[in-house]
Amino acid sequence: MNCGTNAFGVANLHEAYDIRSRGQGWPILMLGACTKDEIEYAIRLKVMGTVSTLDEAEAYVAVAKKMKATALIQVKVDTGMGRLGIETDEALALVRQLKNMEEQEGCIRLKGVYTHLAAVEDDEDFTRNQLEQFSSLVKQLLSAGIGLDYTHASSSGGILFEDNSLFNTTRPGLIIYGIAPTGSRVPEGKIQDFLRPALSLKCRVSLVKNIPAGKTLSYGHTYTAPKPMKVATLTAGYGDGYHRAASGKGYVLIHGQRCPILGRVTMDQMIVDVSAVPVSVRNGDEAVLIGRQGEESITAAQVAEWAGTIPWEILTSISYRVHRAYLGISAS
Repeated sequence: MNCGTNAFGVANLHEAYDIRSRGQGWPILMLGACTKDEIEYAIRLKVMGTVSTLDEAEAYVAVAKKMKATALIQVKVDTGMGRLGIETDEALALVRQLKNMEEQEGCIRLKGVYTHLAAVEDDEDFTRNQLEQFSSLVKQLLSAGIGLDYTHASSSGGILFEDNSLFNTTRPGLIIYGIAPTGSRVPEGKIQDFLRPALSLKCRVSLVKNIPAGKTLSYGHTYTAPKPMKVATLTAGYGDGYHRAASGKGYVLIHGQRCPILGRVTMDQMIVDVSAVPVSVRNGDEAVLIGRQGEESITAAQVAEWAGTIPWEILTSISYRVHRAYLGISAS
């Protein structure tokens, strides 16, 4: 919040609690749907719940009445993603029903409407169709005299590719980490020129040893040394979120040199080739899995390519057991 965030979007109530435990009053939207047994907790946390149907809204009203509290909600509109949301041509009627419910019941408040872009990084025509649907709805709401605090559609891709998707709120995700979304579309603006990776993933060297030609490494002995080599064992594996699918494809940085991963990444460790590192590699040396070291860098997008996935999955895979160090005076 000190860095300029006006509201938070969370996937679940566990994340909402983490924010609430650090301060009250910050607007929080739960982007997923609450189950019926979660509604009371959402109201207690003053979280805006996402609703797609009148039945969901009525469930919030029933719980809020019992609690003598006010439920906060936003309506999700399905313009093409197909997960949550009411169909666009039914959305105006639902919003009107909810505004009437707000006036009659007094224990529910409609705070916003939003949608989600399904293919903004790749499909311009599909995205423009989604935005036309949502823009039309927003205009209908304004014509009907229905004003809402939050109207939003843009993810990181929307911010980069679609100026007319900004409305009055945006939902940056990947670009908060200084990473541009990957896809077939190329941003026309200058925002991506100012992006700088904000996250590094590091571990340590635990052991360095020389191995003879013919030595096999790691589970399944998928790697056989073609010659005498110097290898290092690192203190990170797929249990920390580094994808096993990058086995035998990826690299790490040690003393500013790219060192290939040898054999399979295991749960807690991996083995890399340090034969070409010009200085002596020792126990405790830093190994960079994502980030910069010296003149070299490894990006989340590169790791994603090695693992056959996307940067979003690489970042969200970093597990709870990896220590987080937040830098800067506004870090929390």
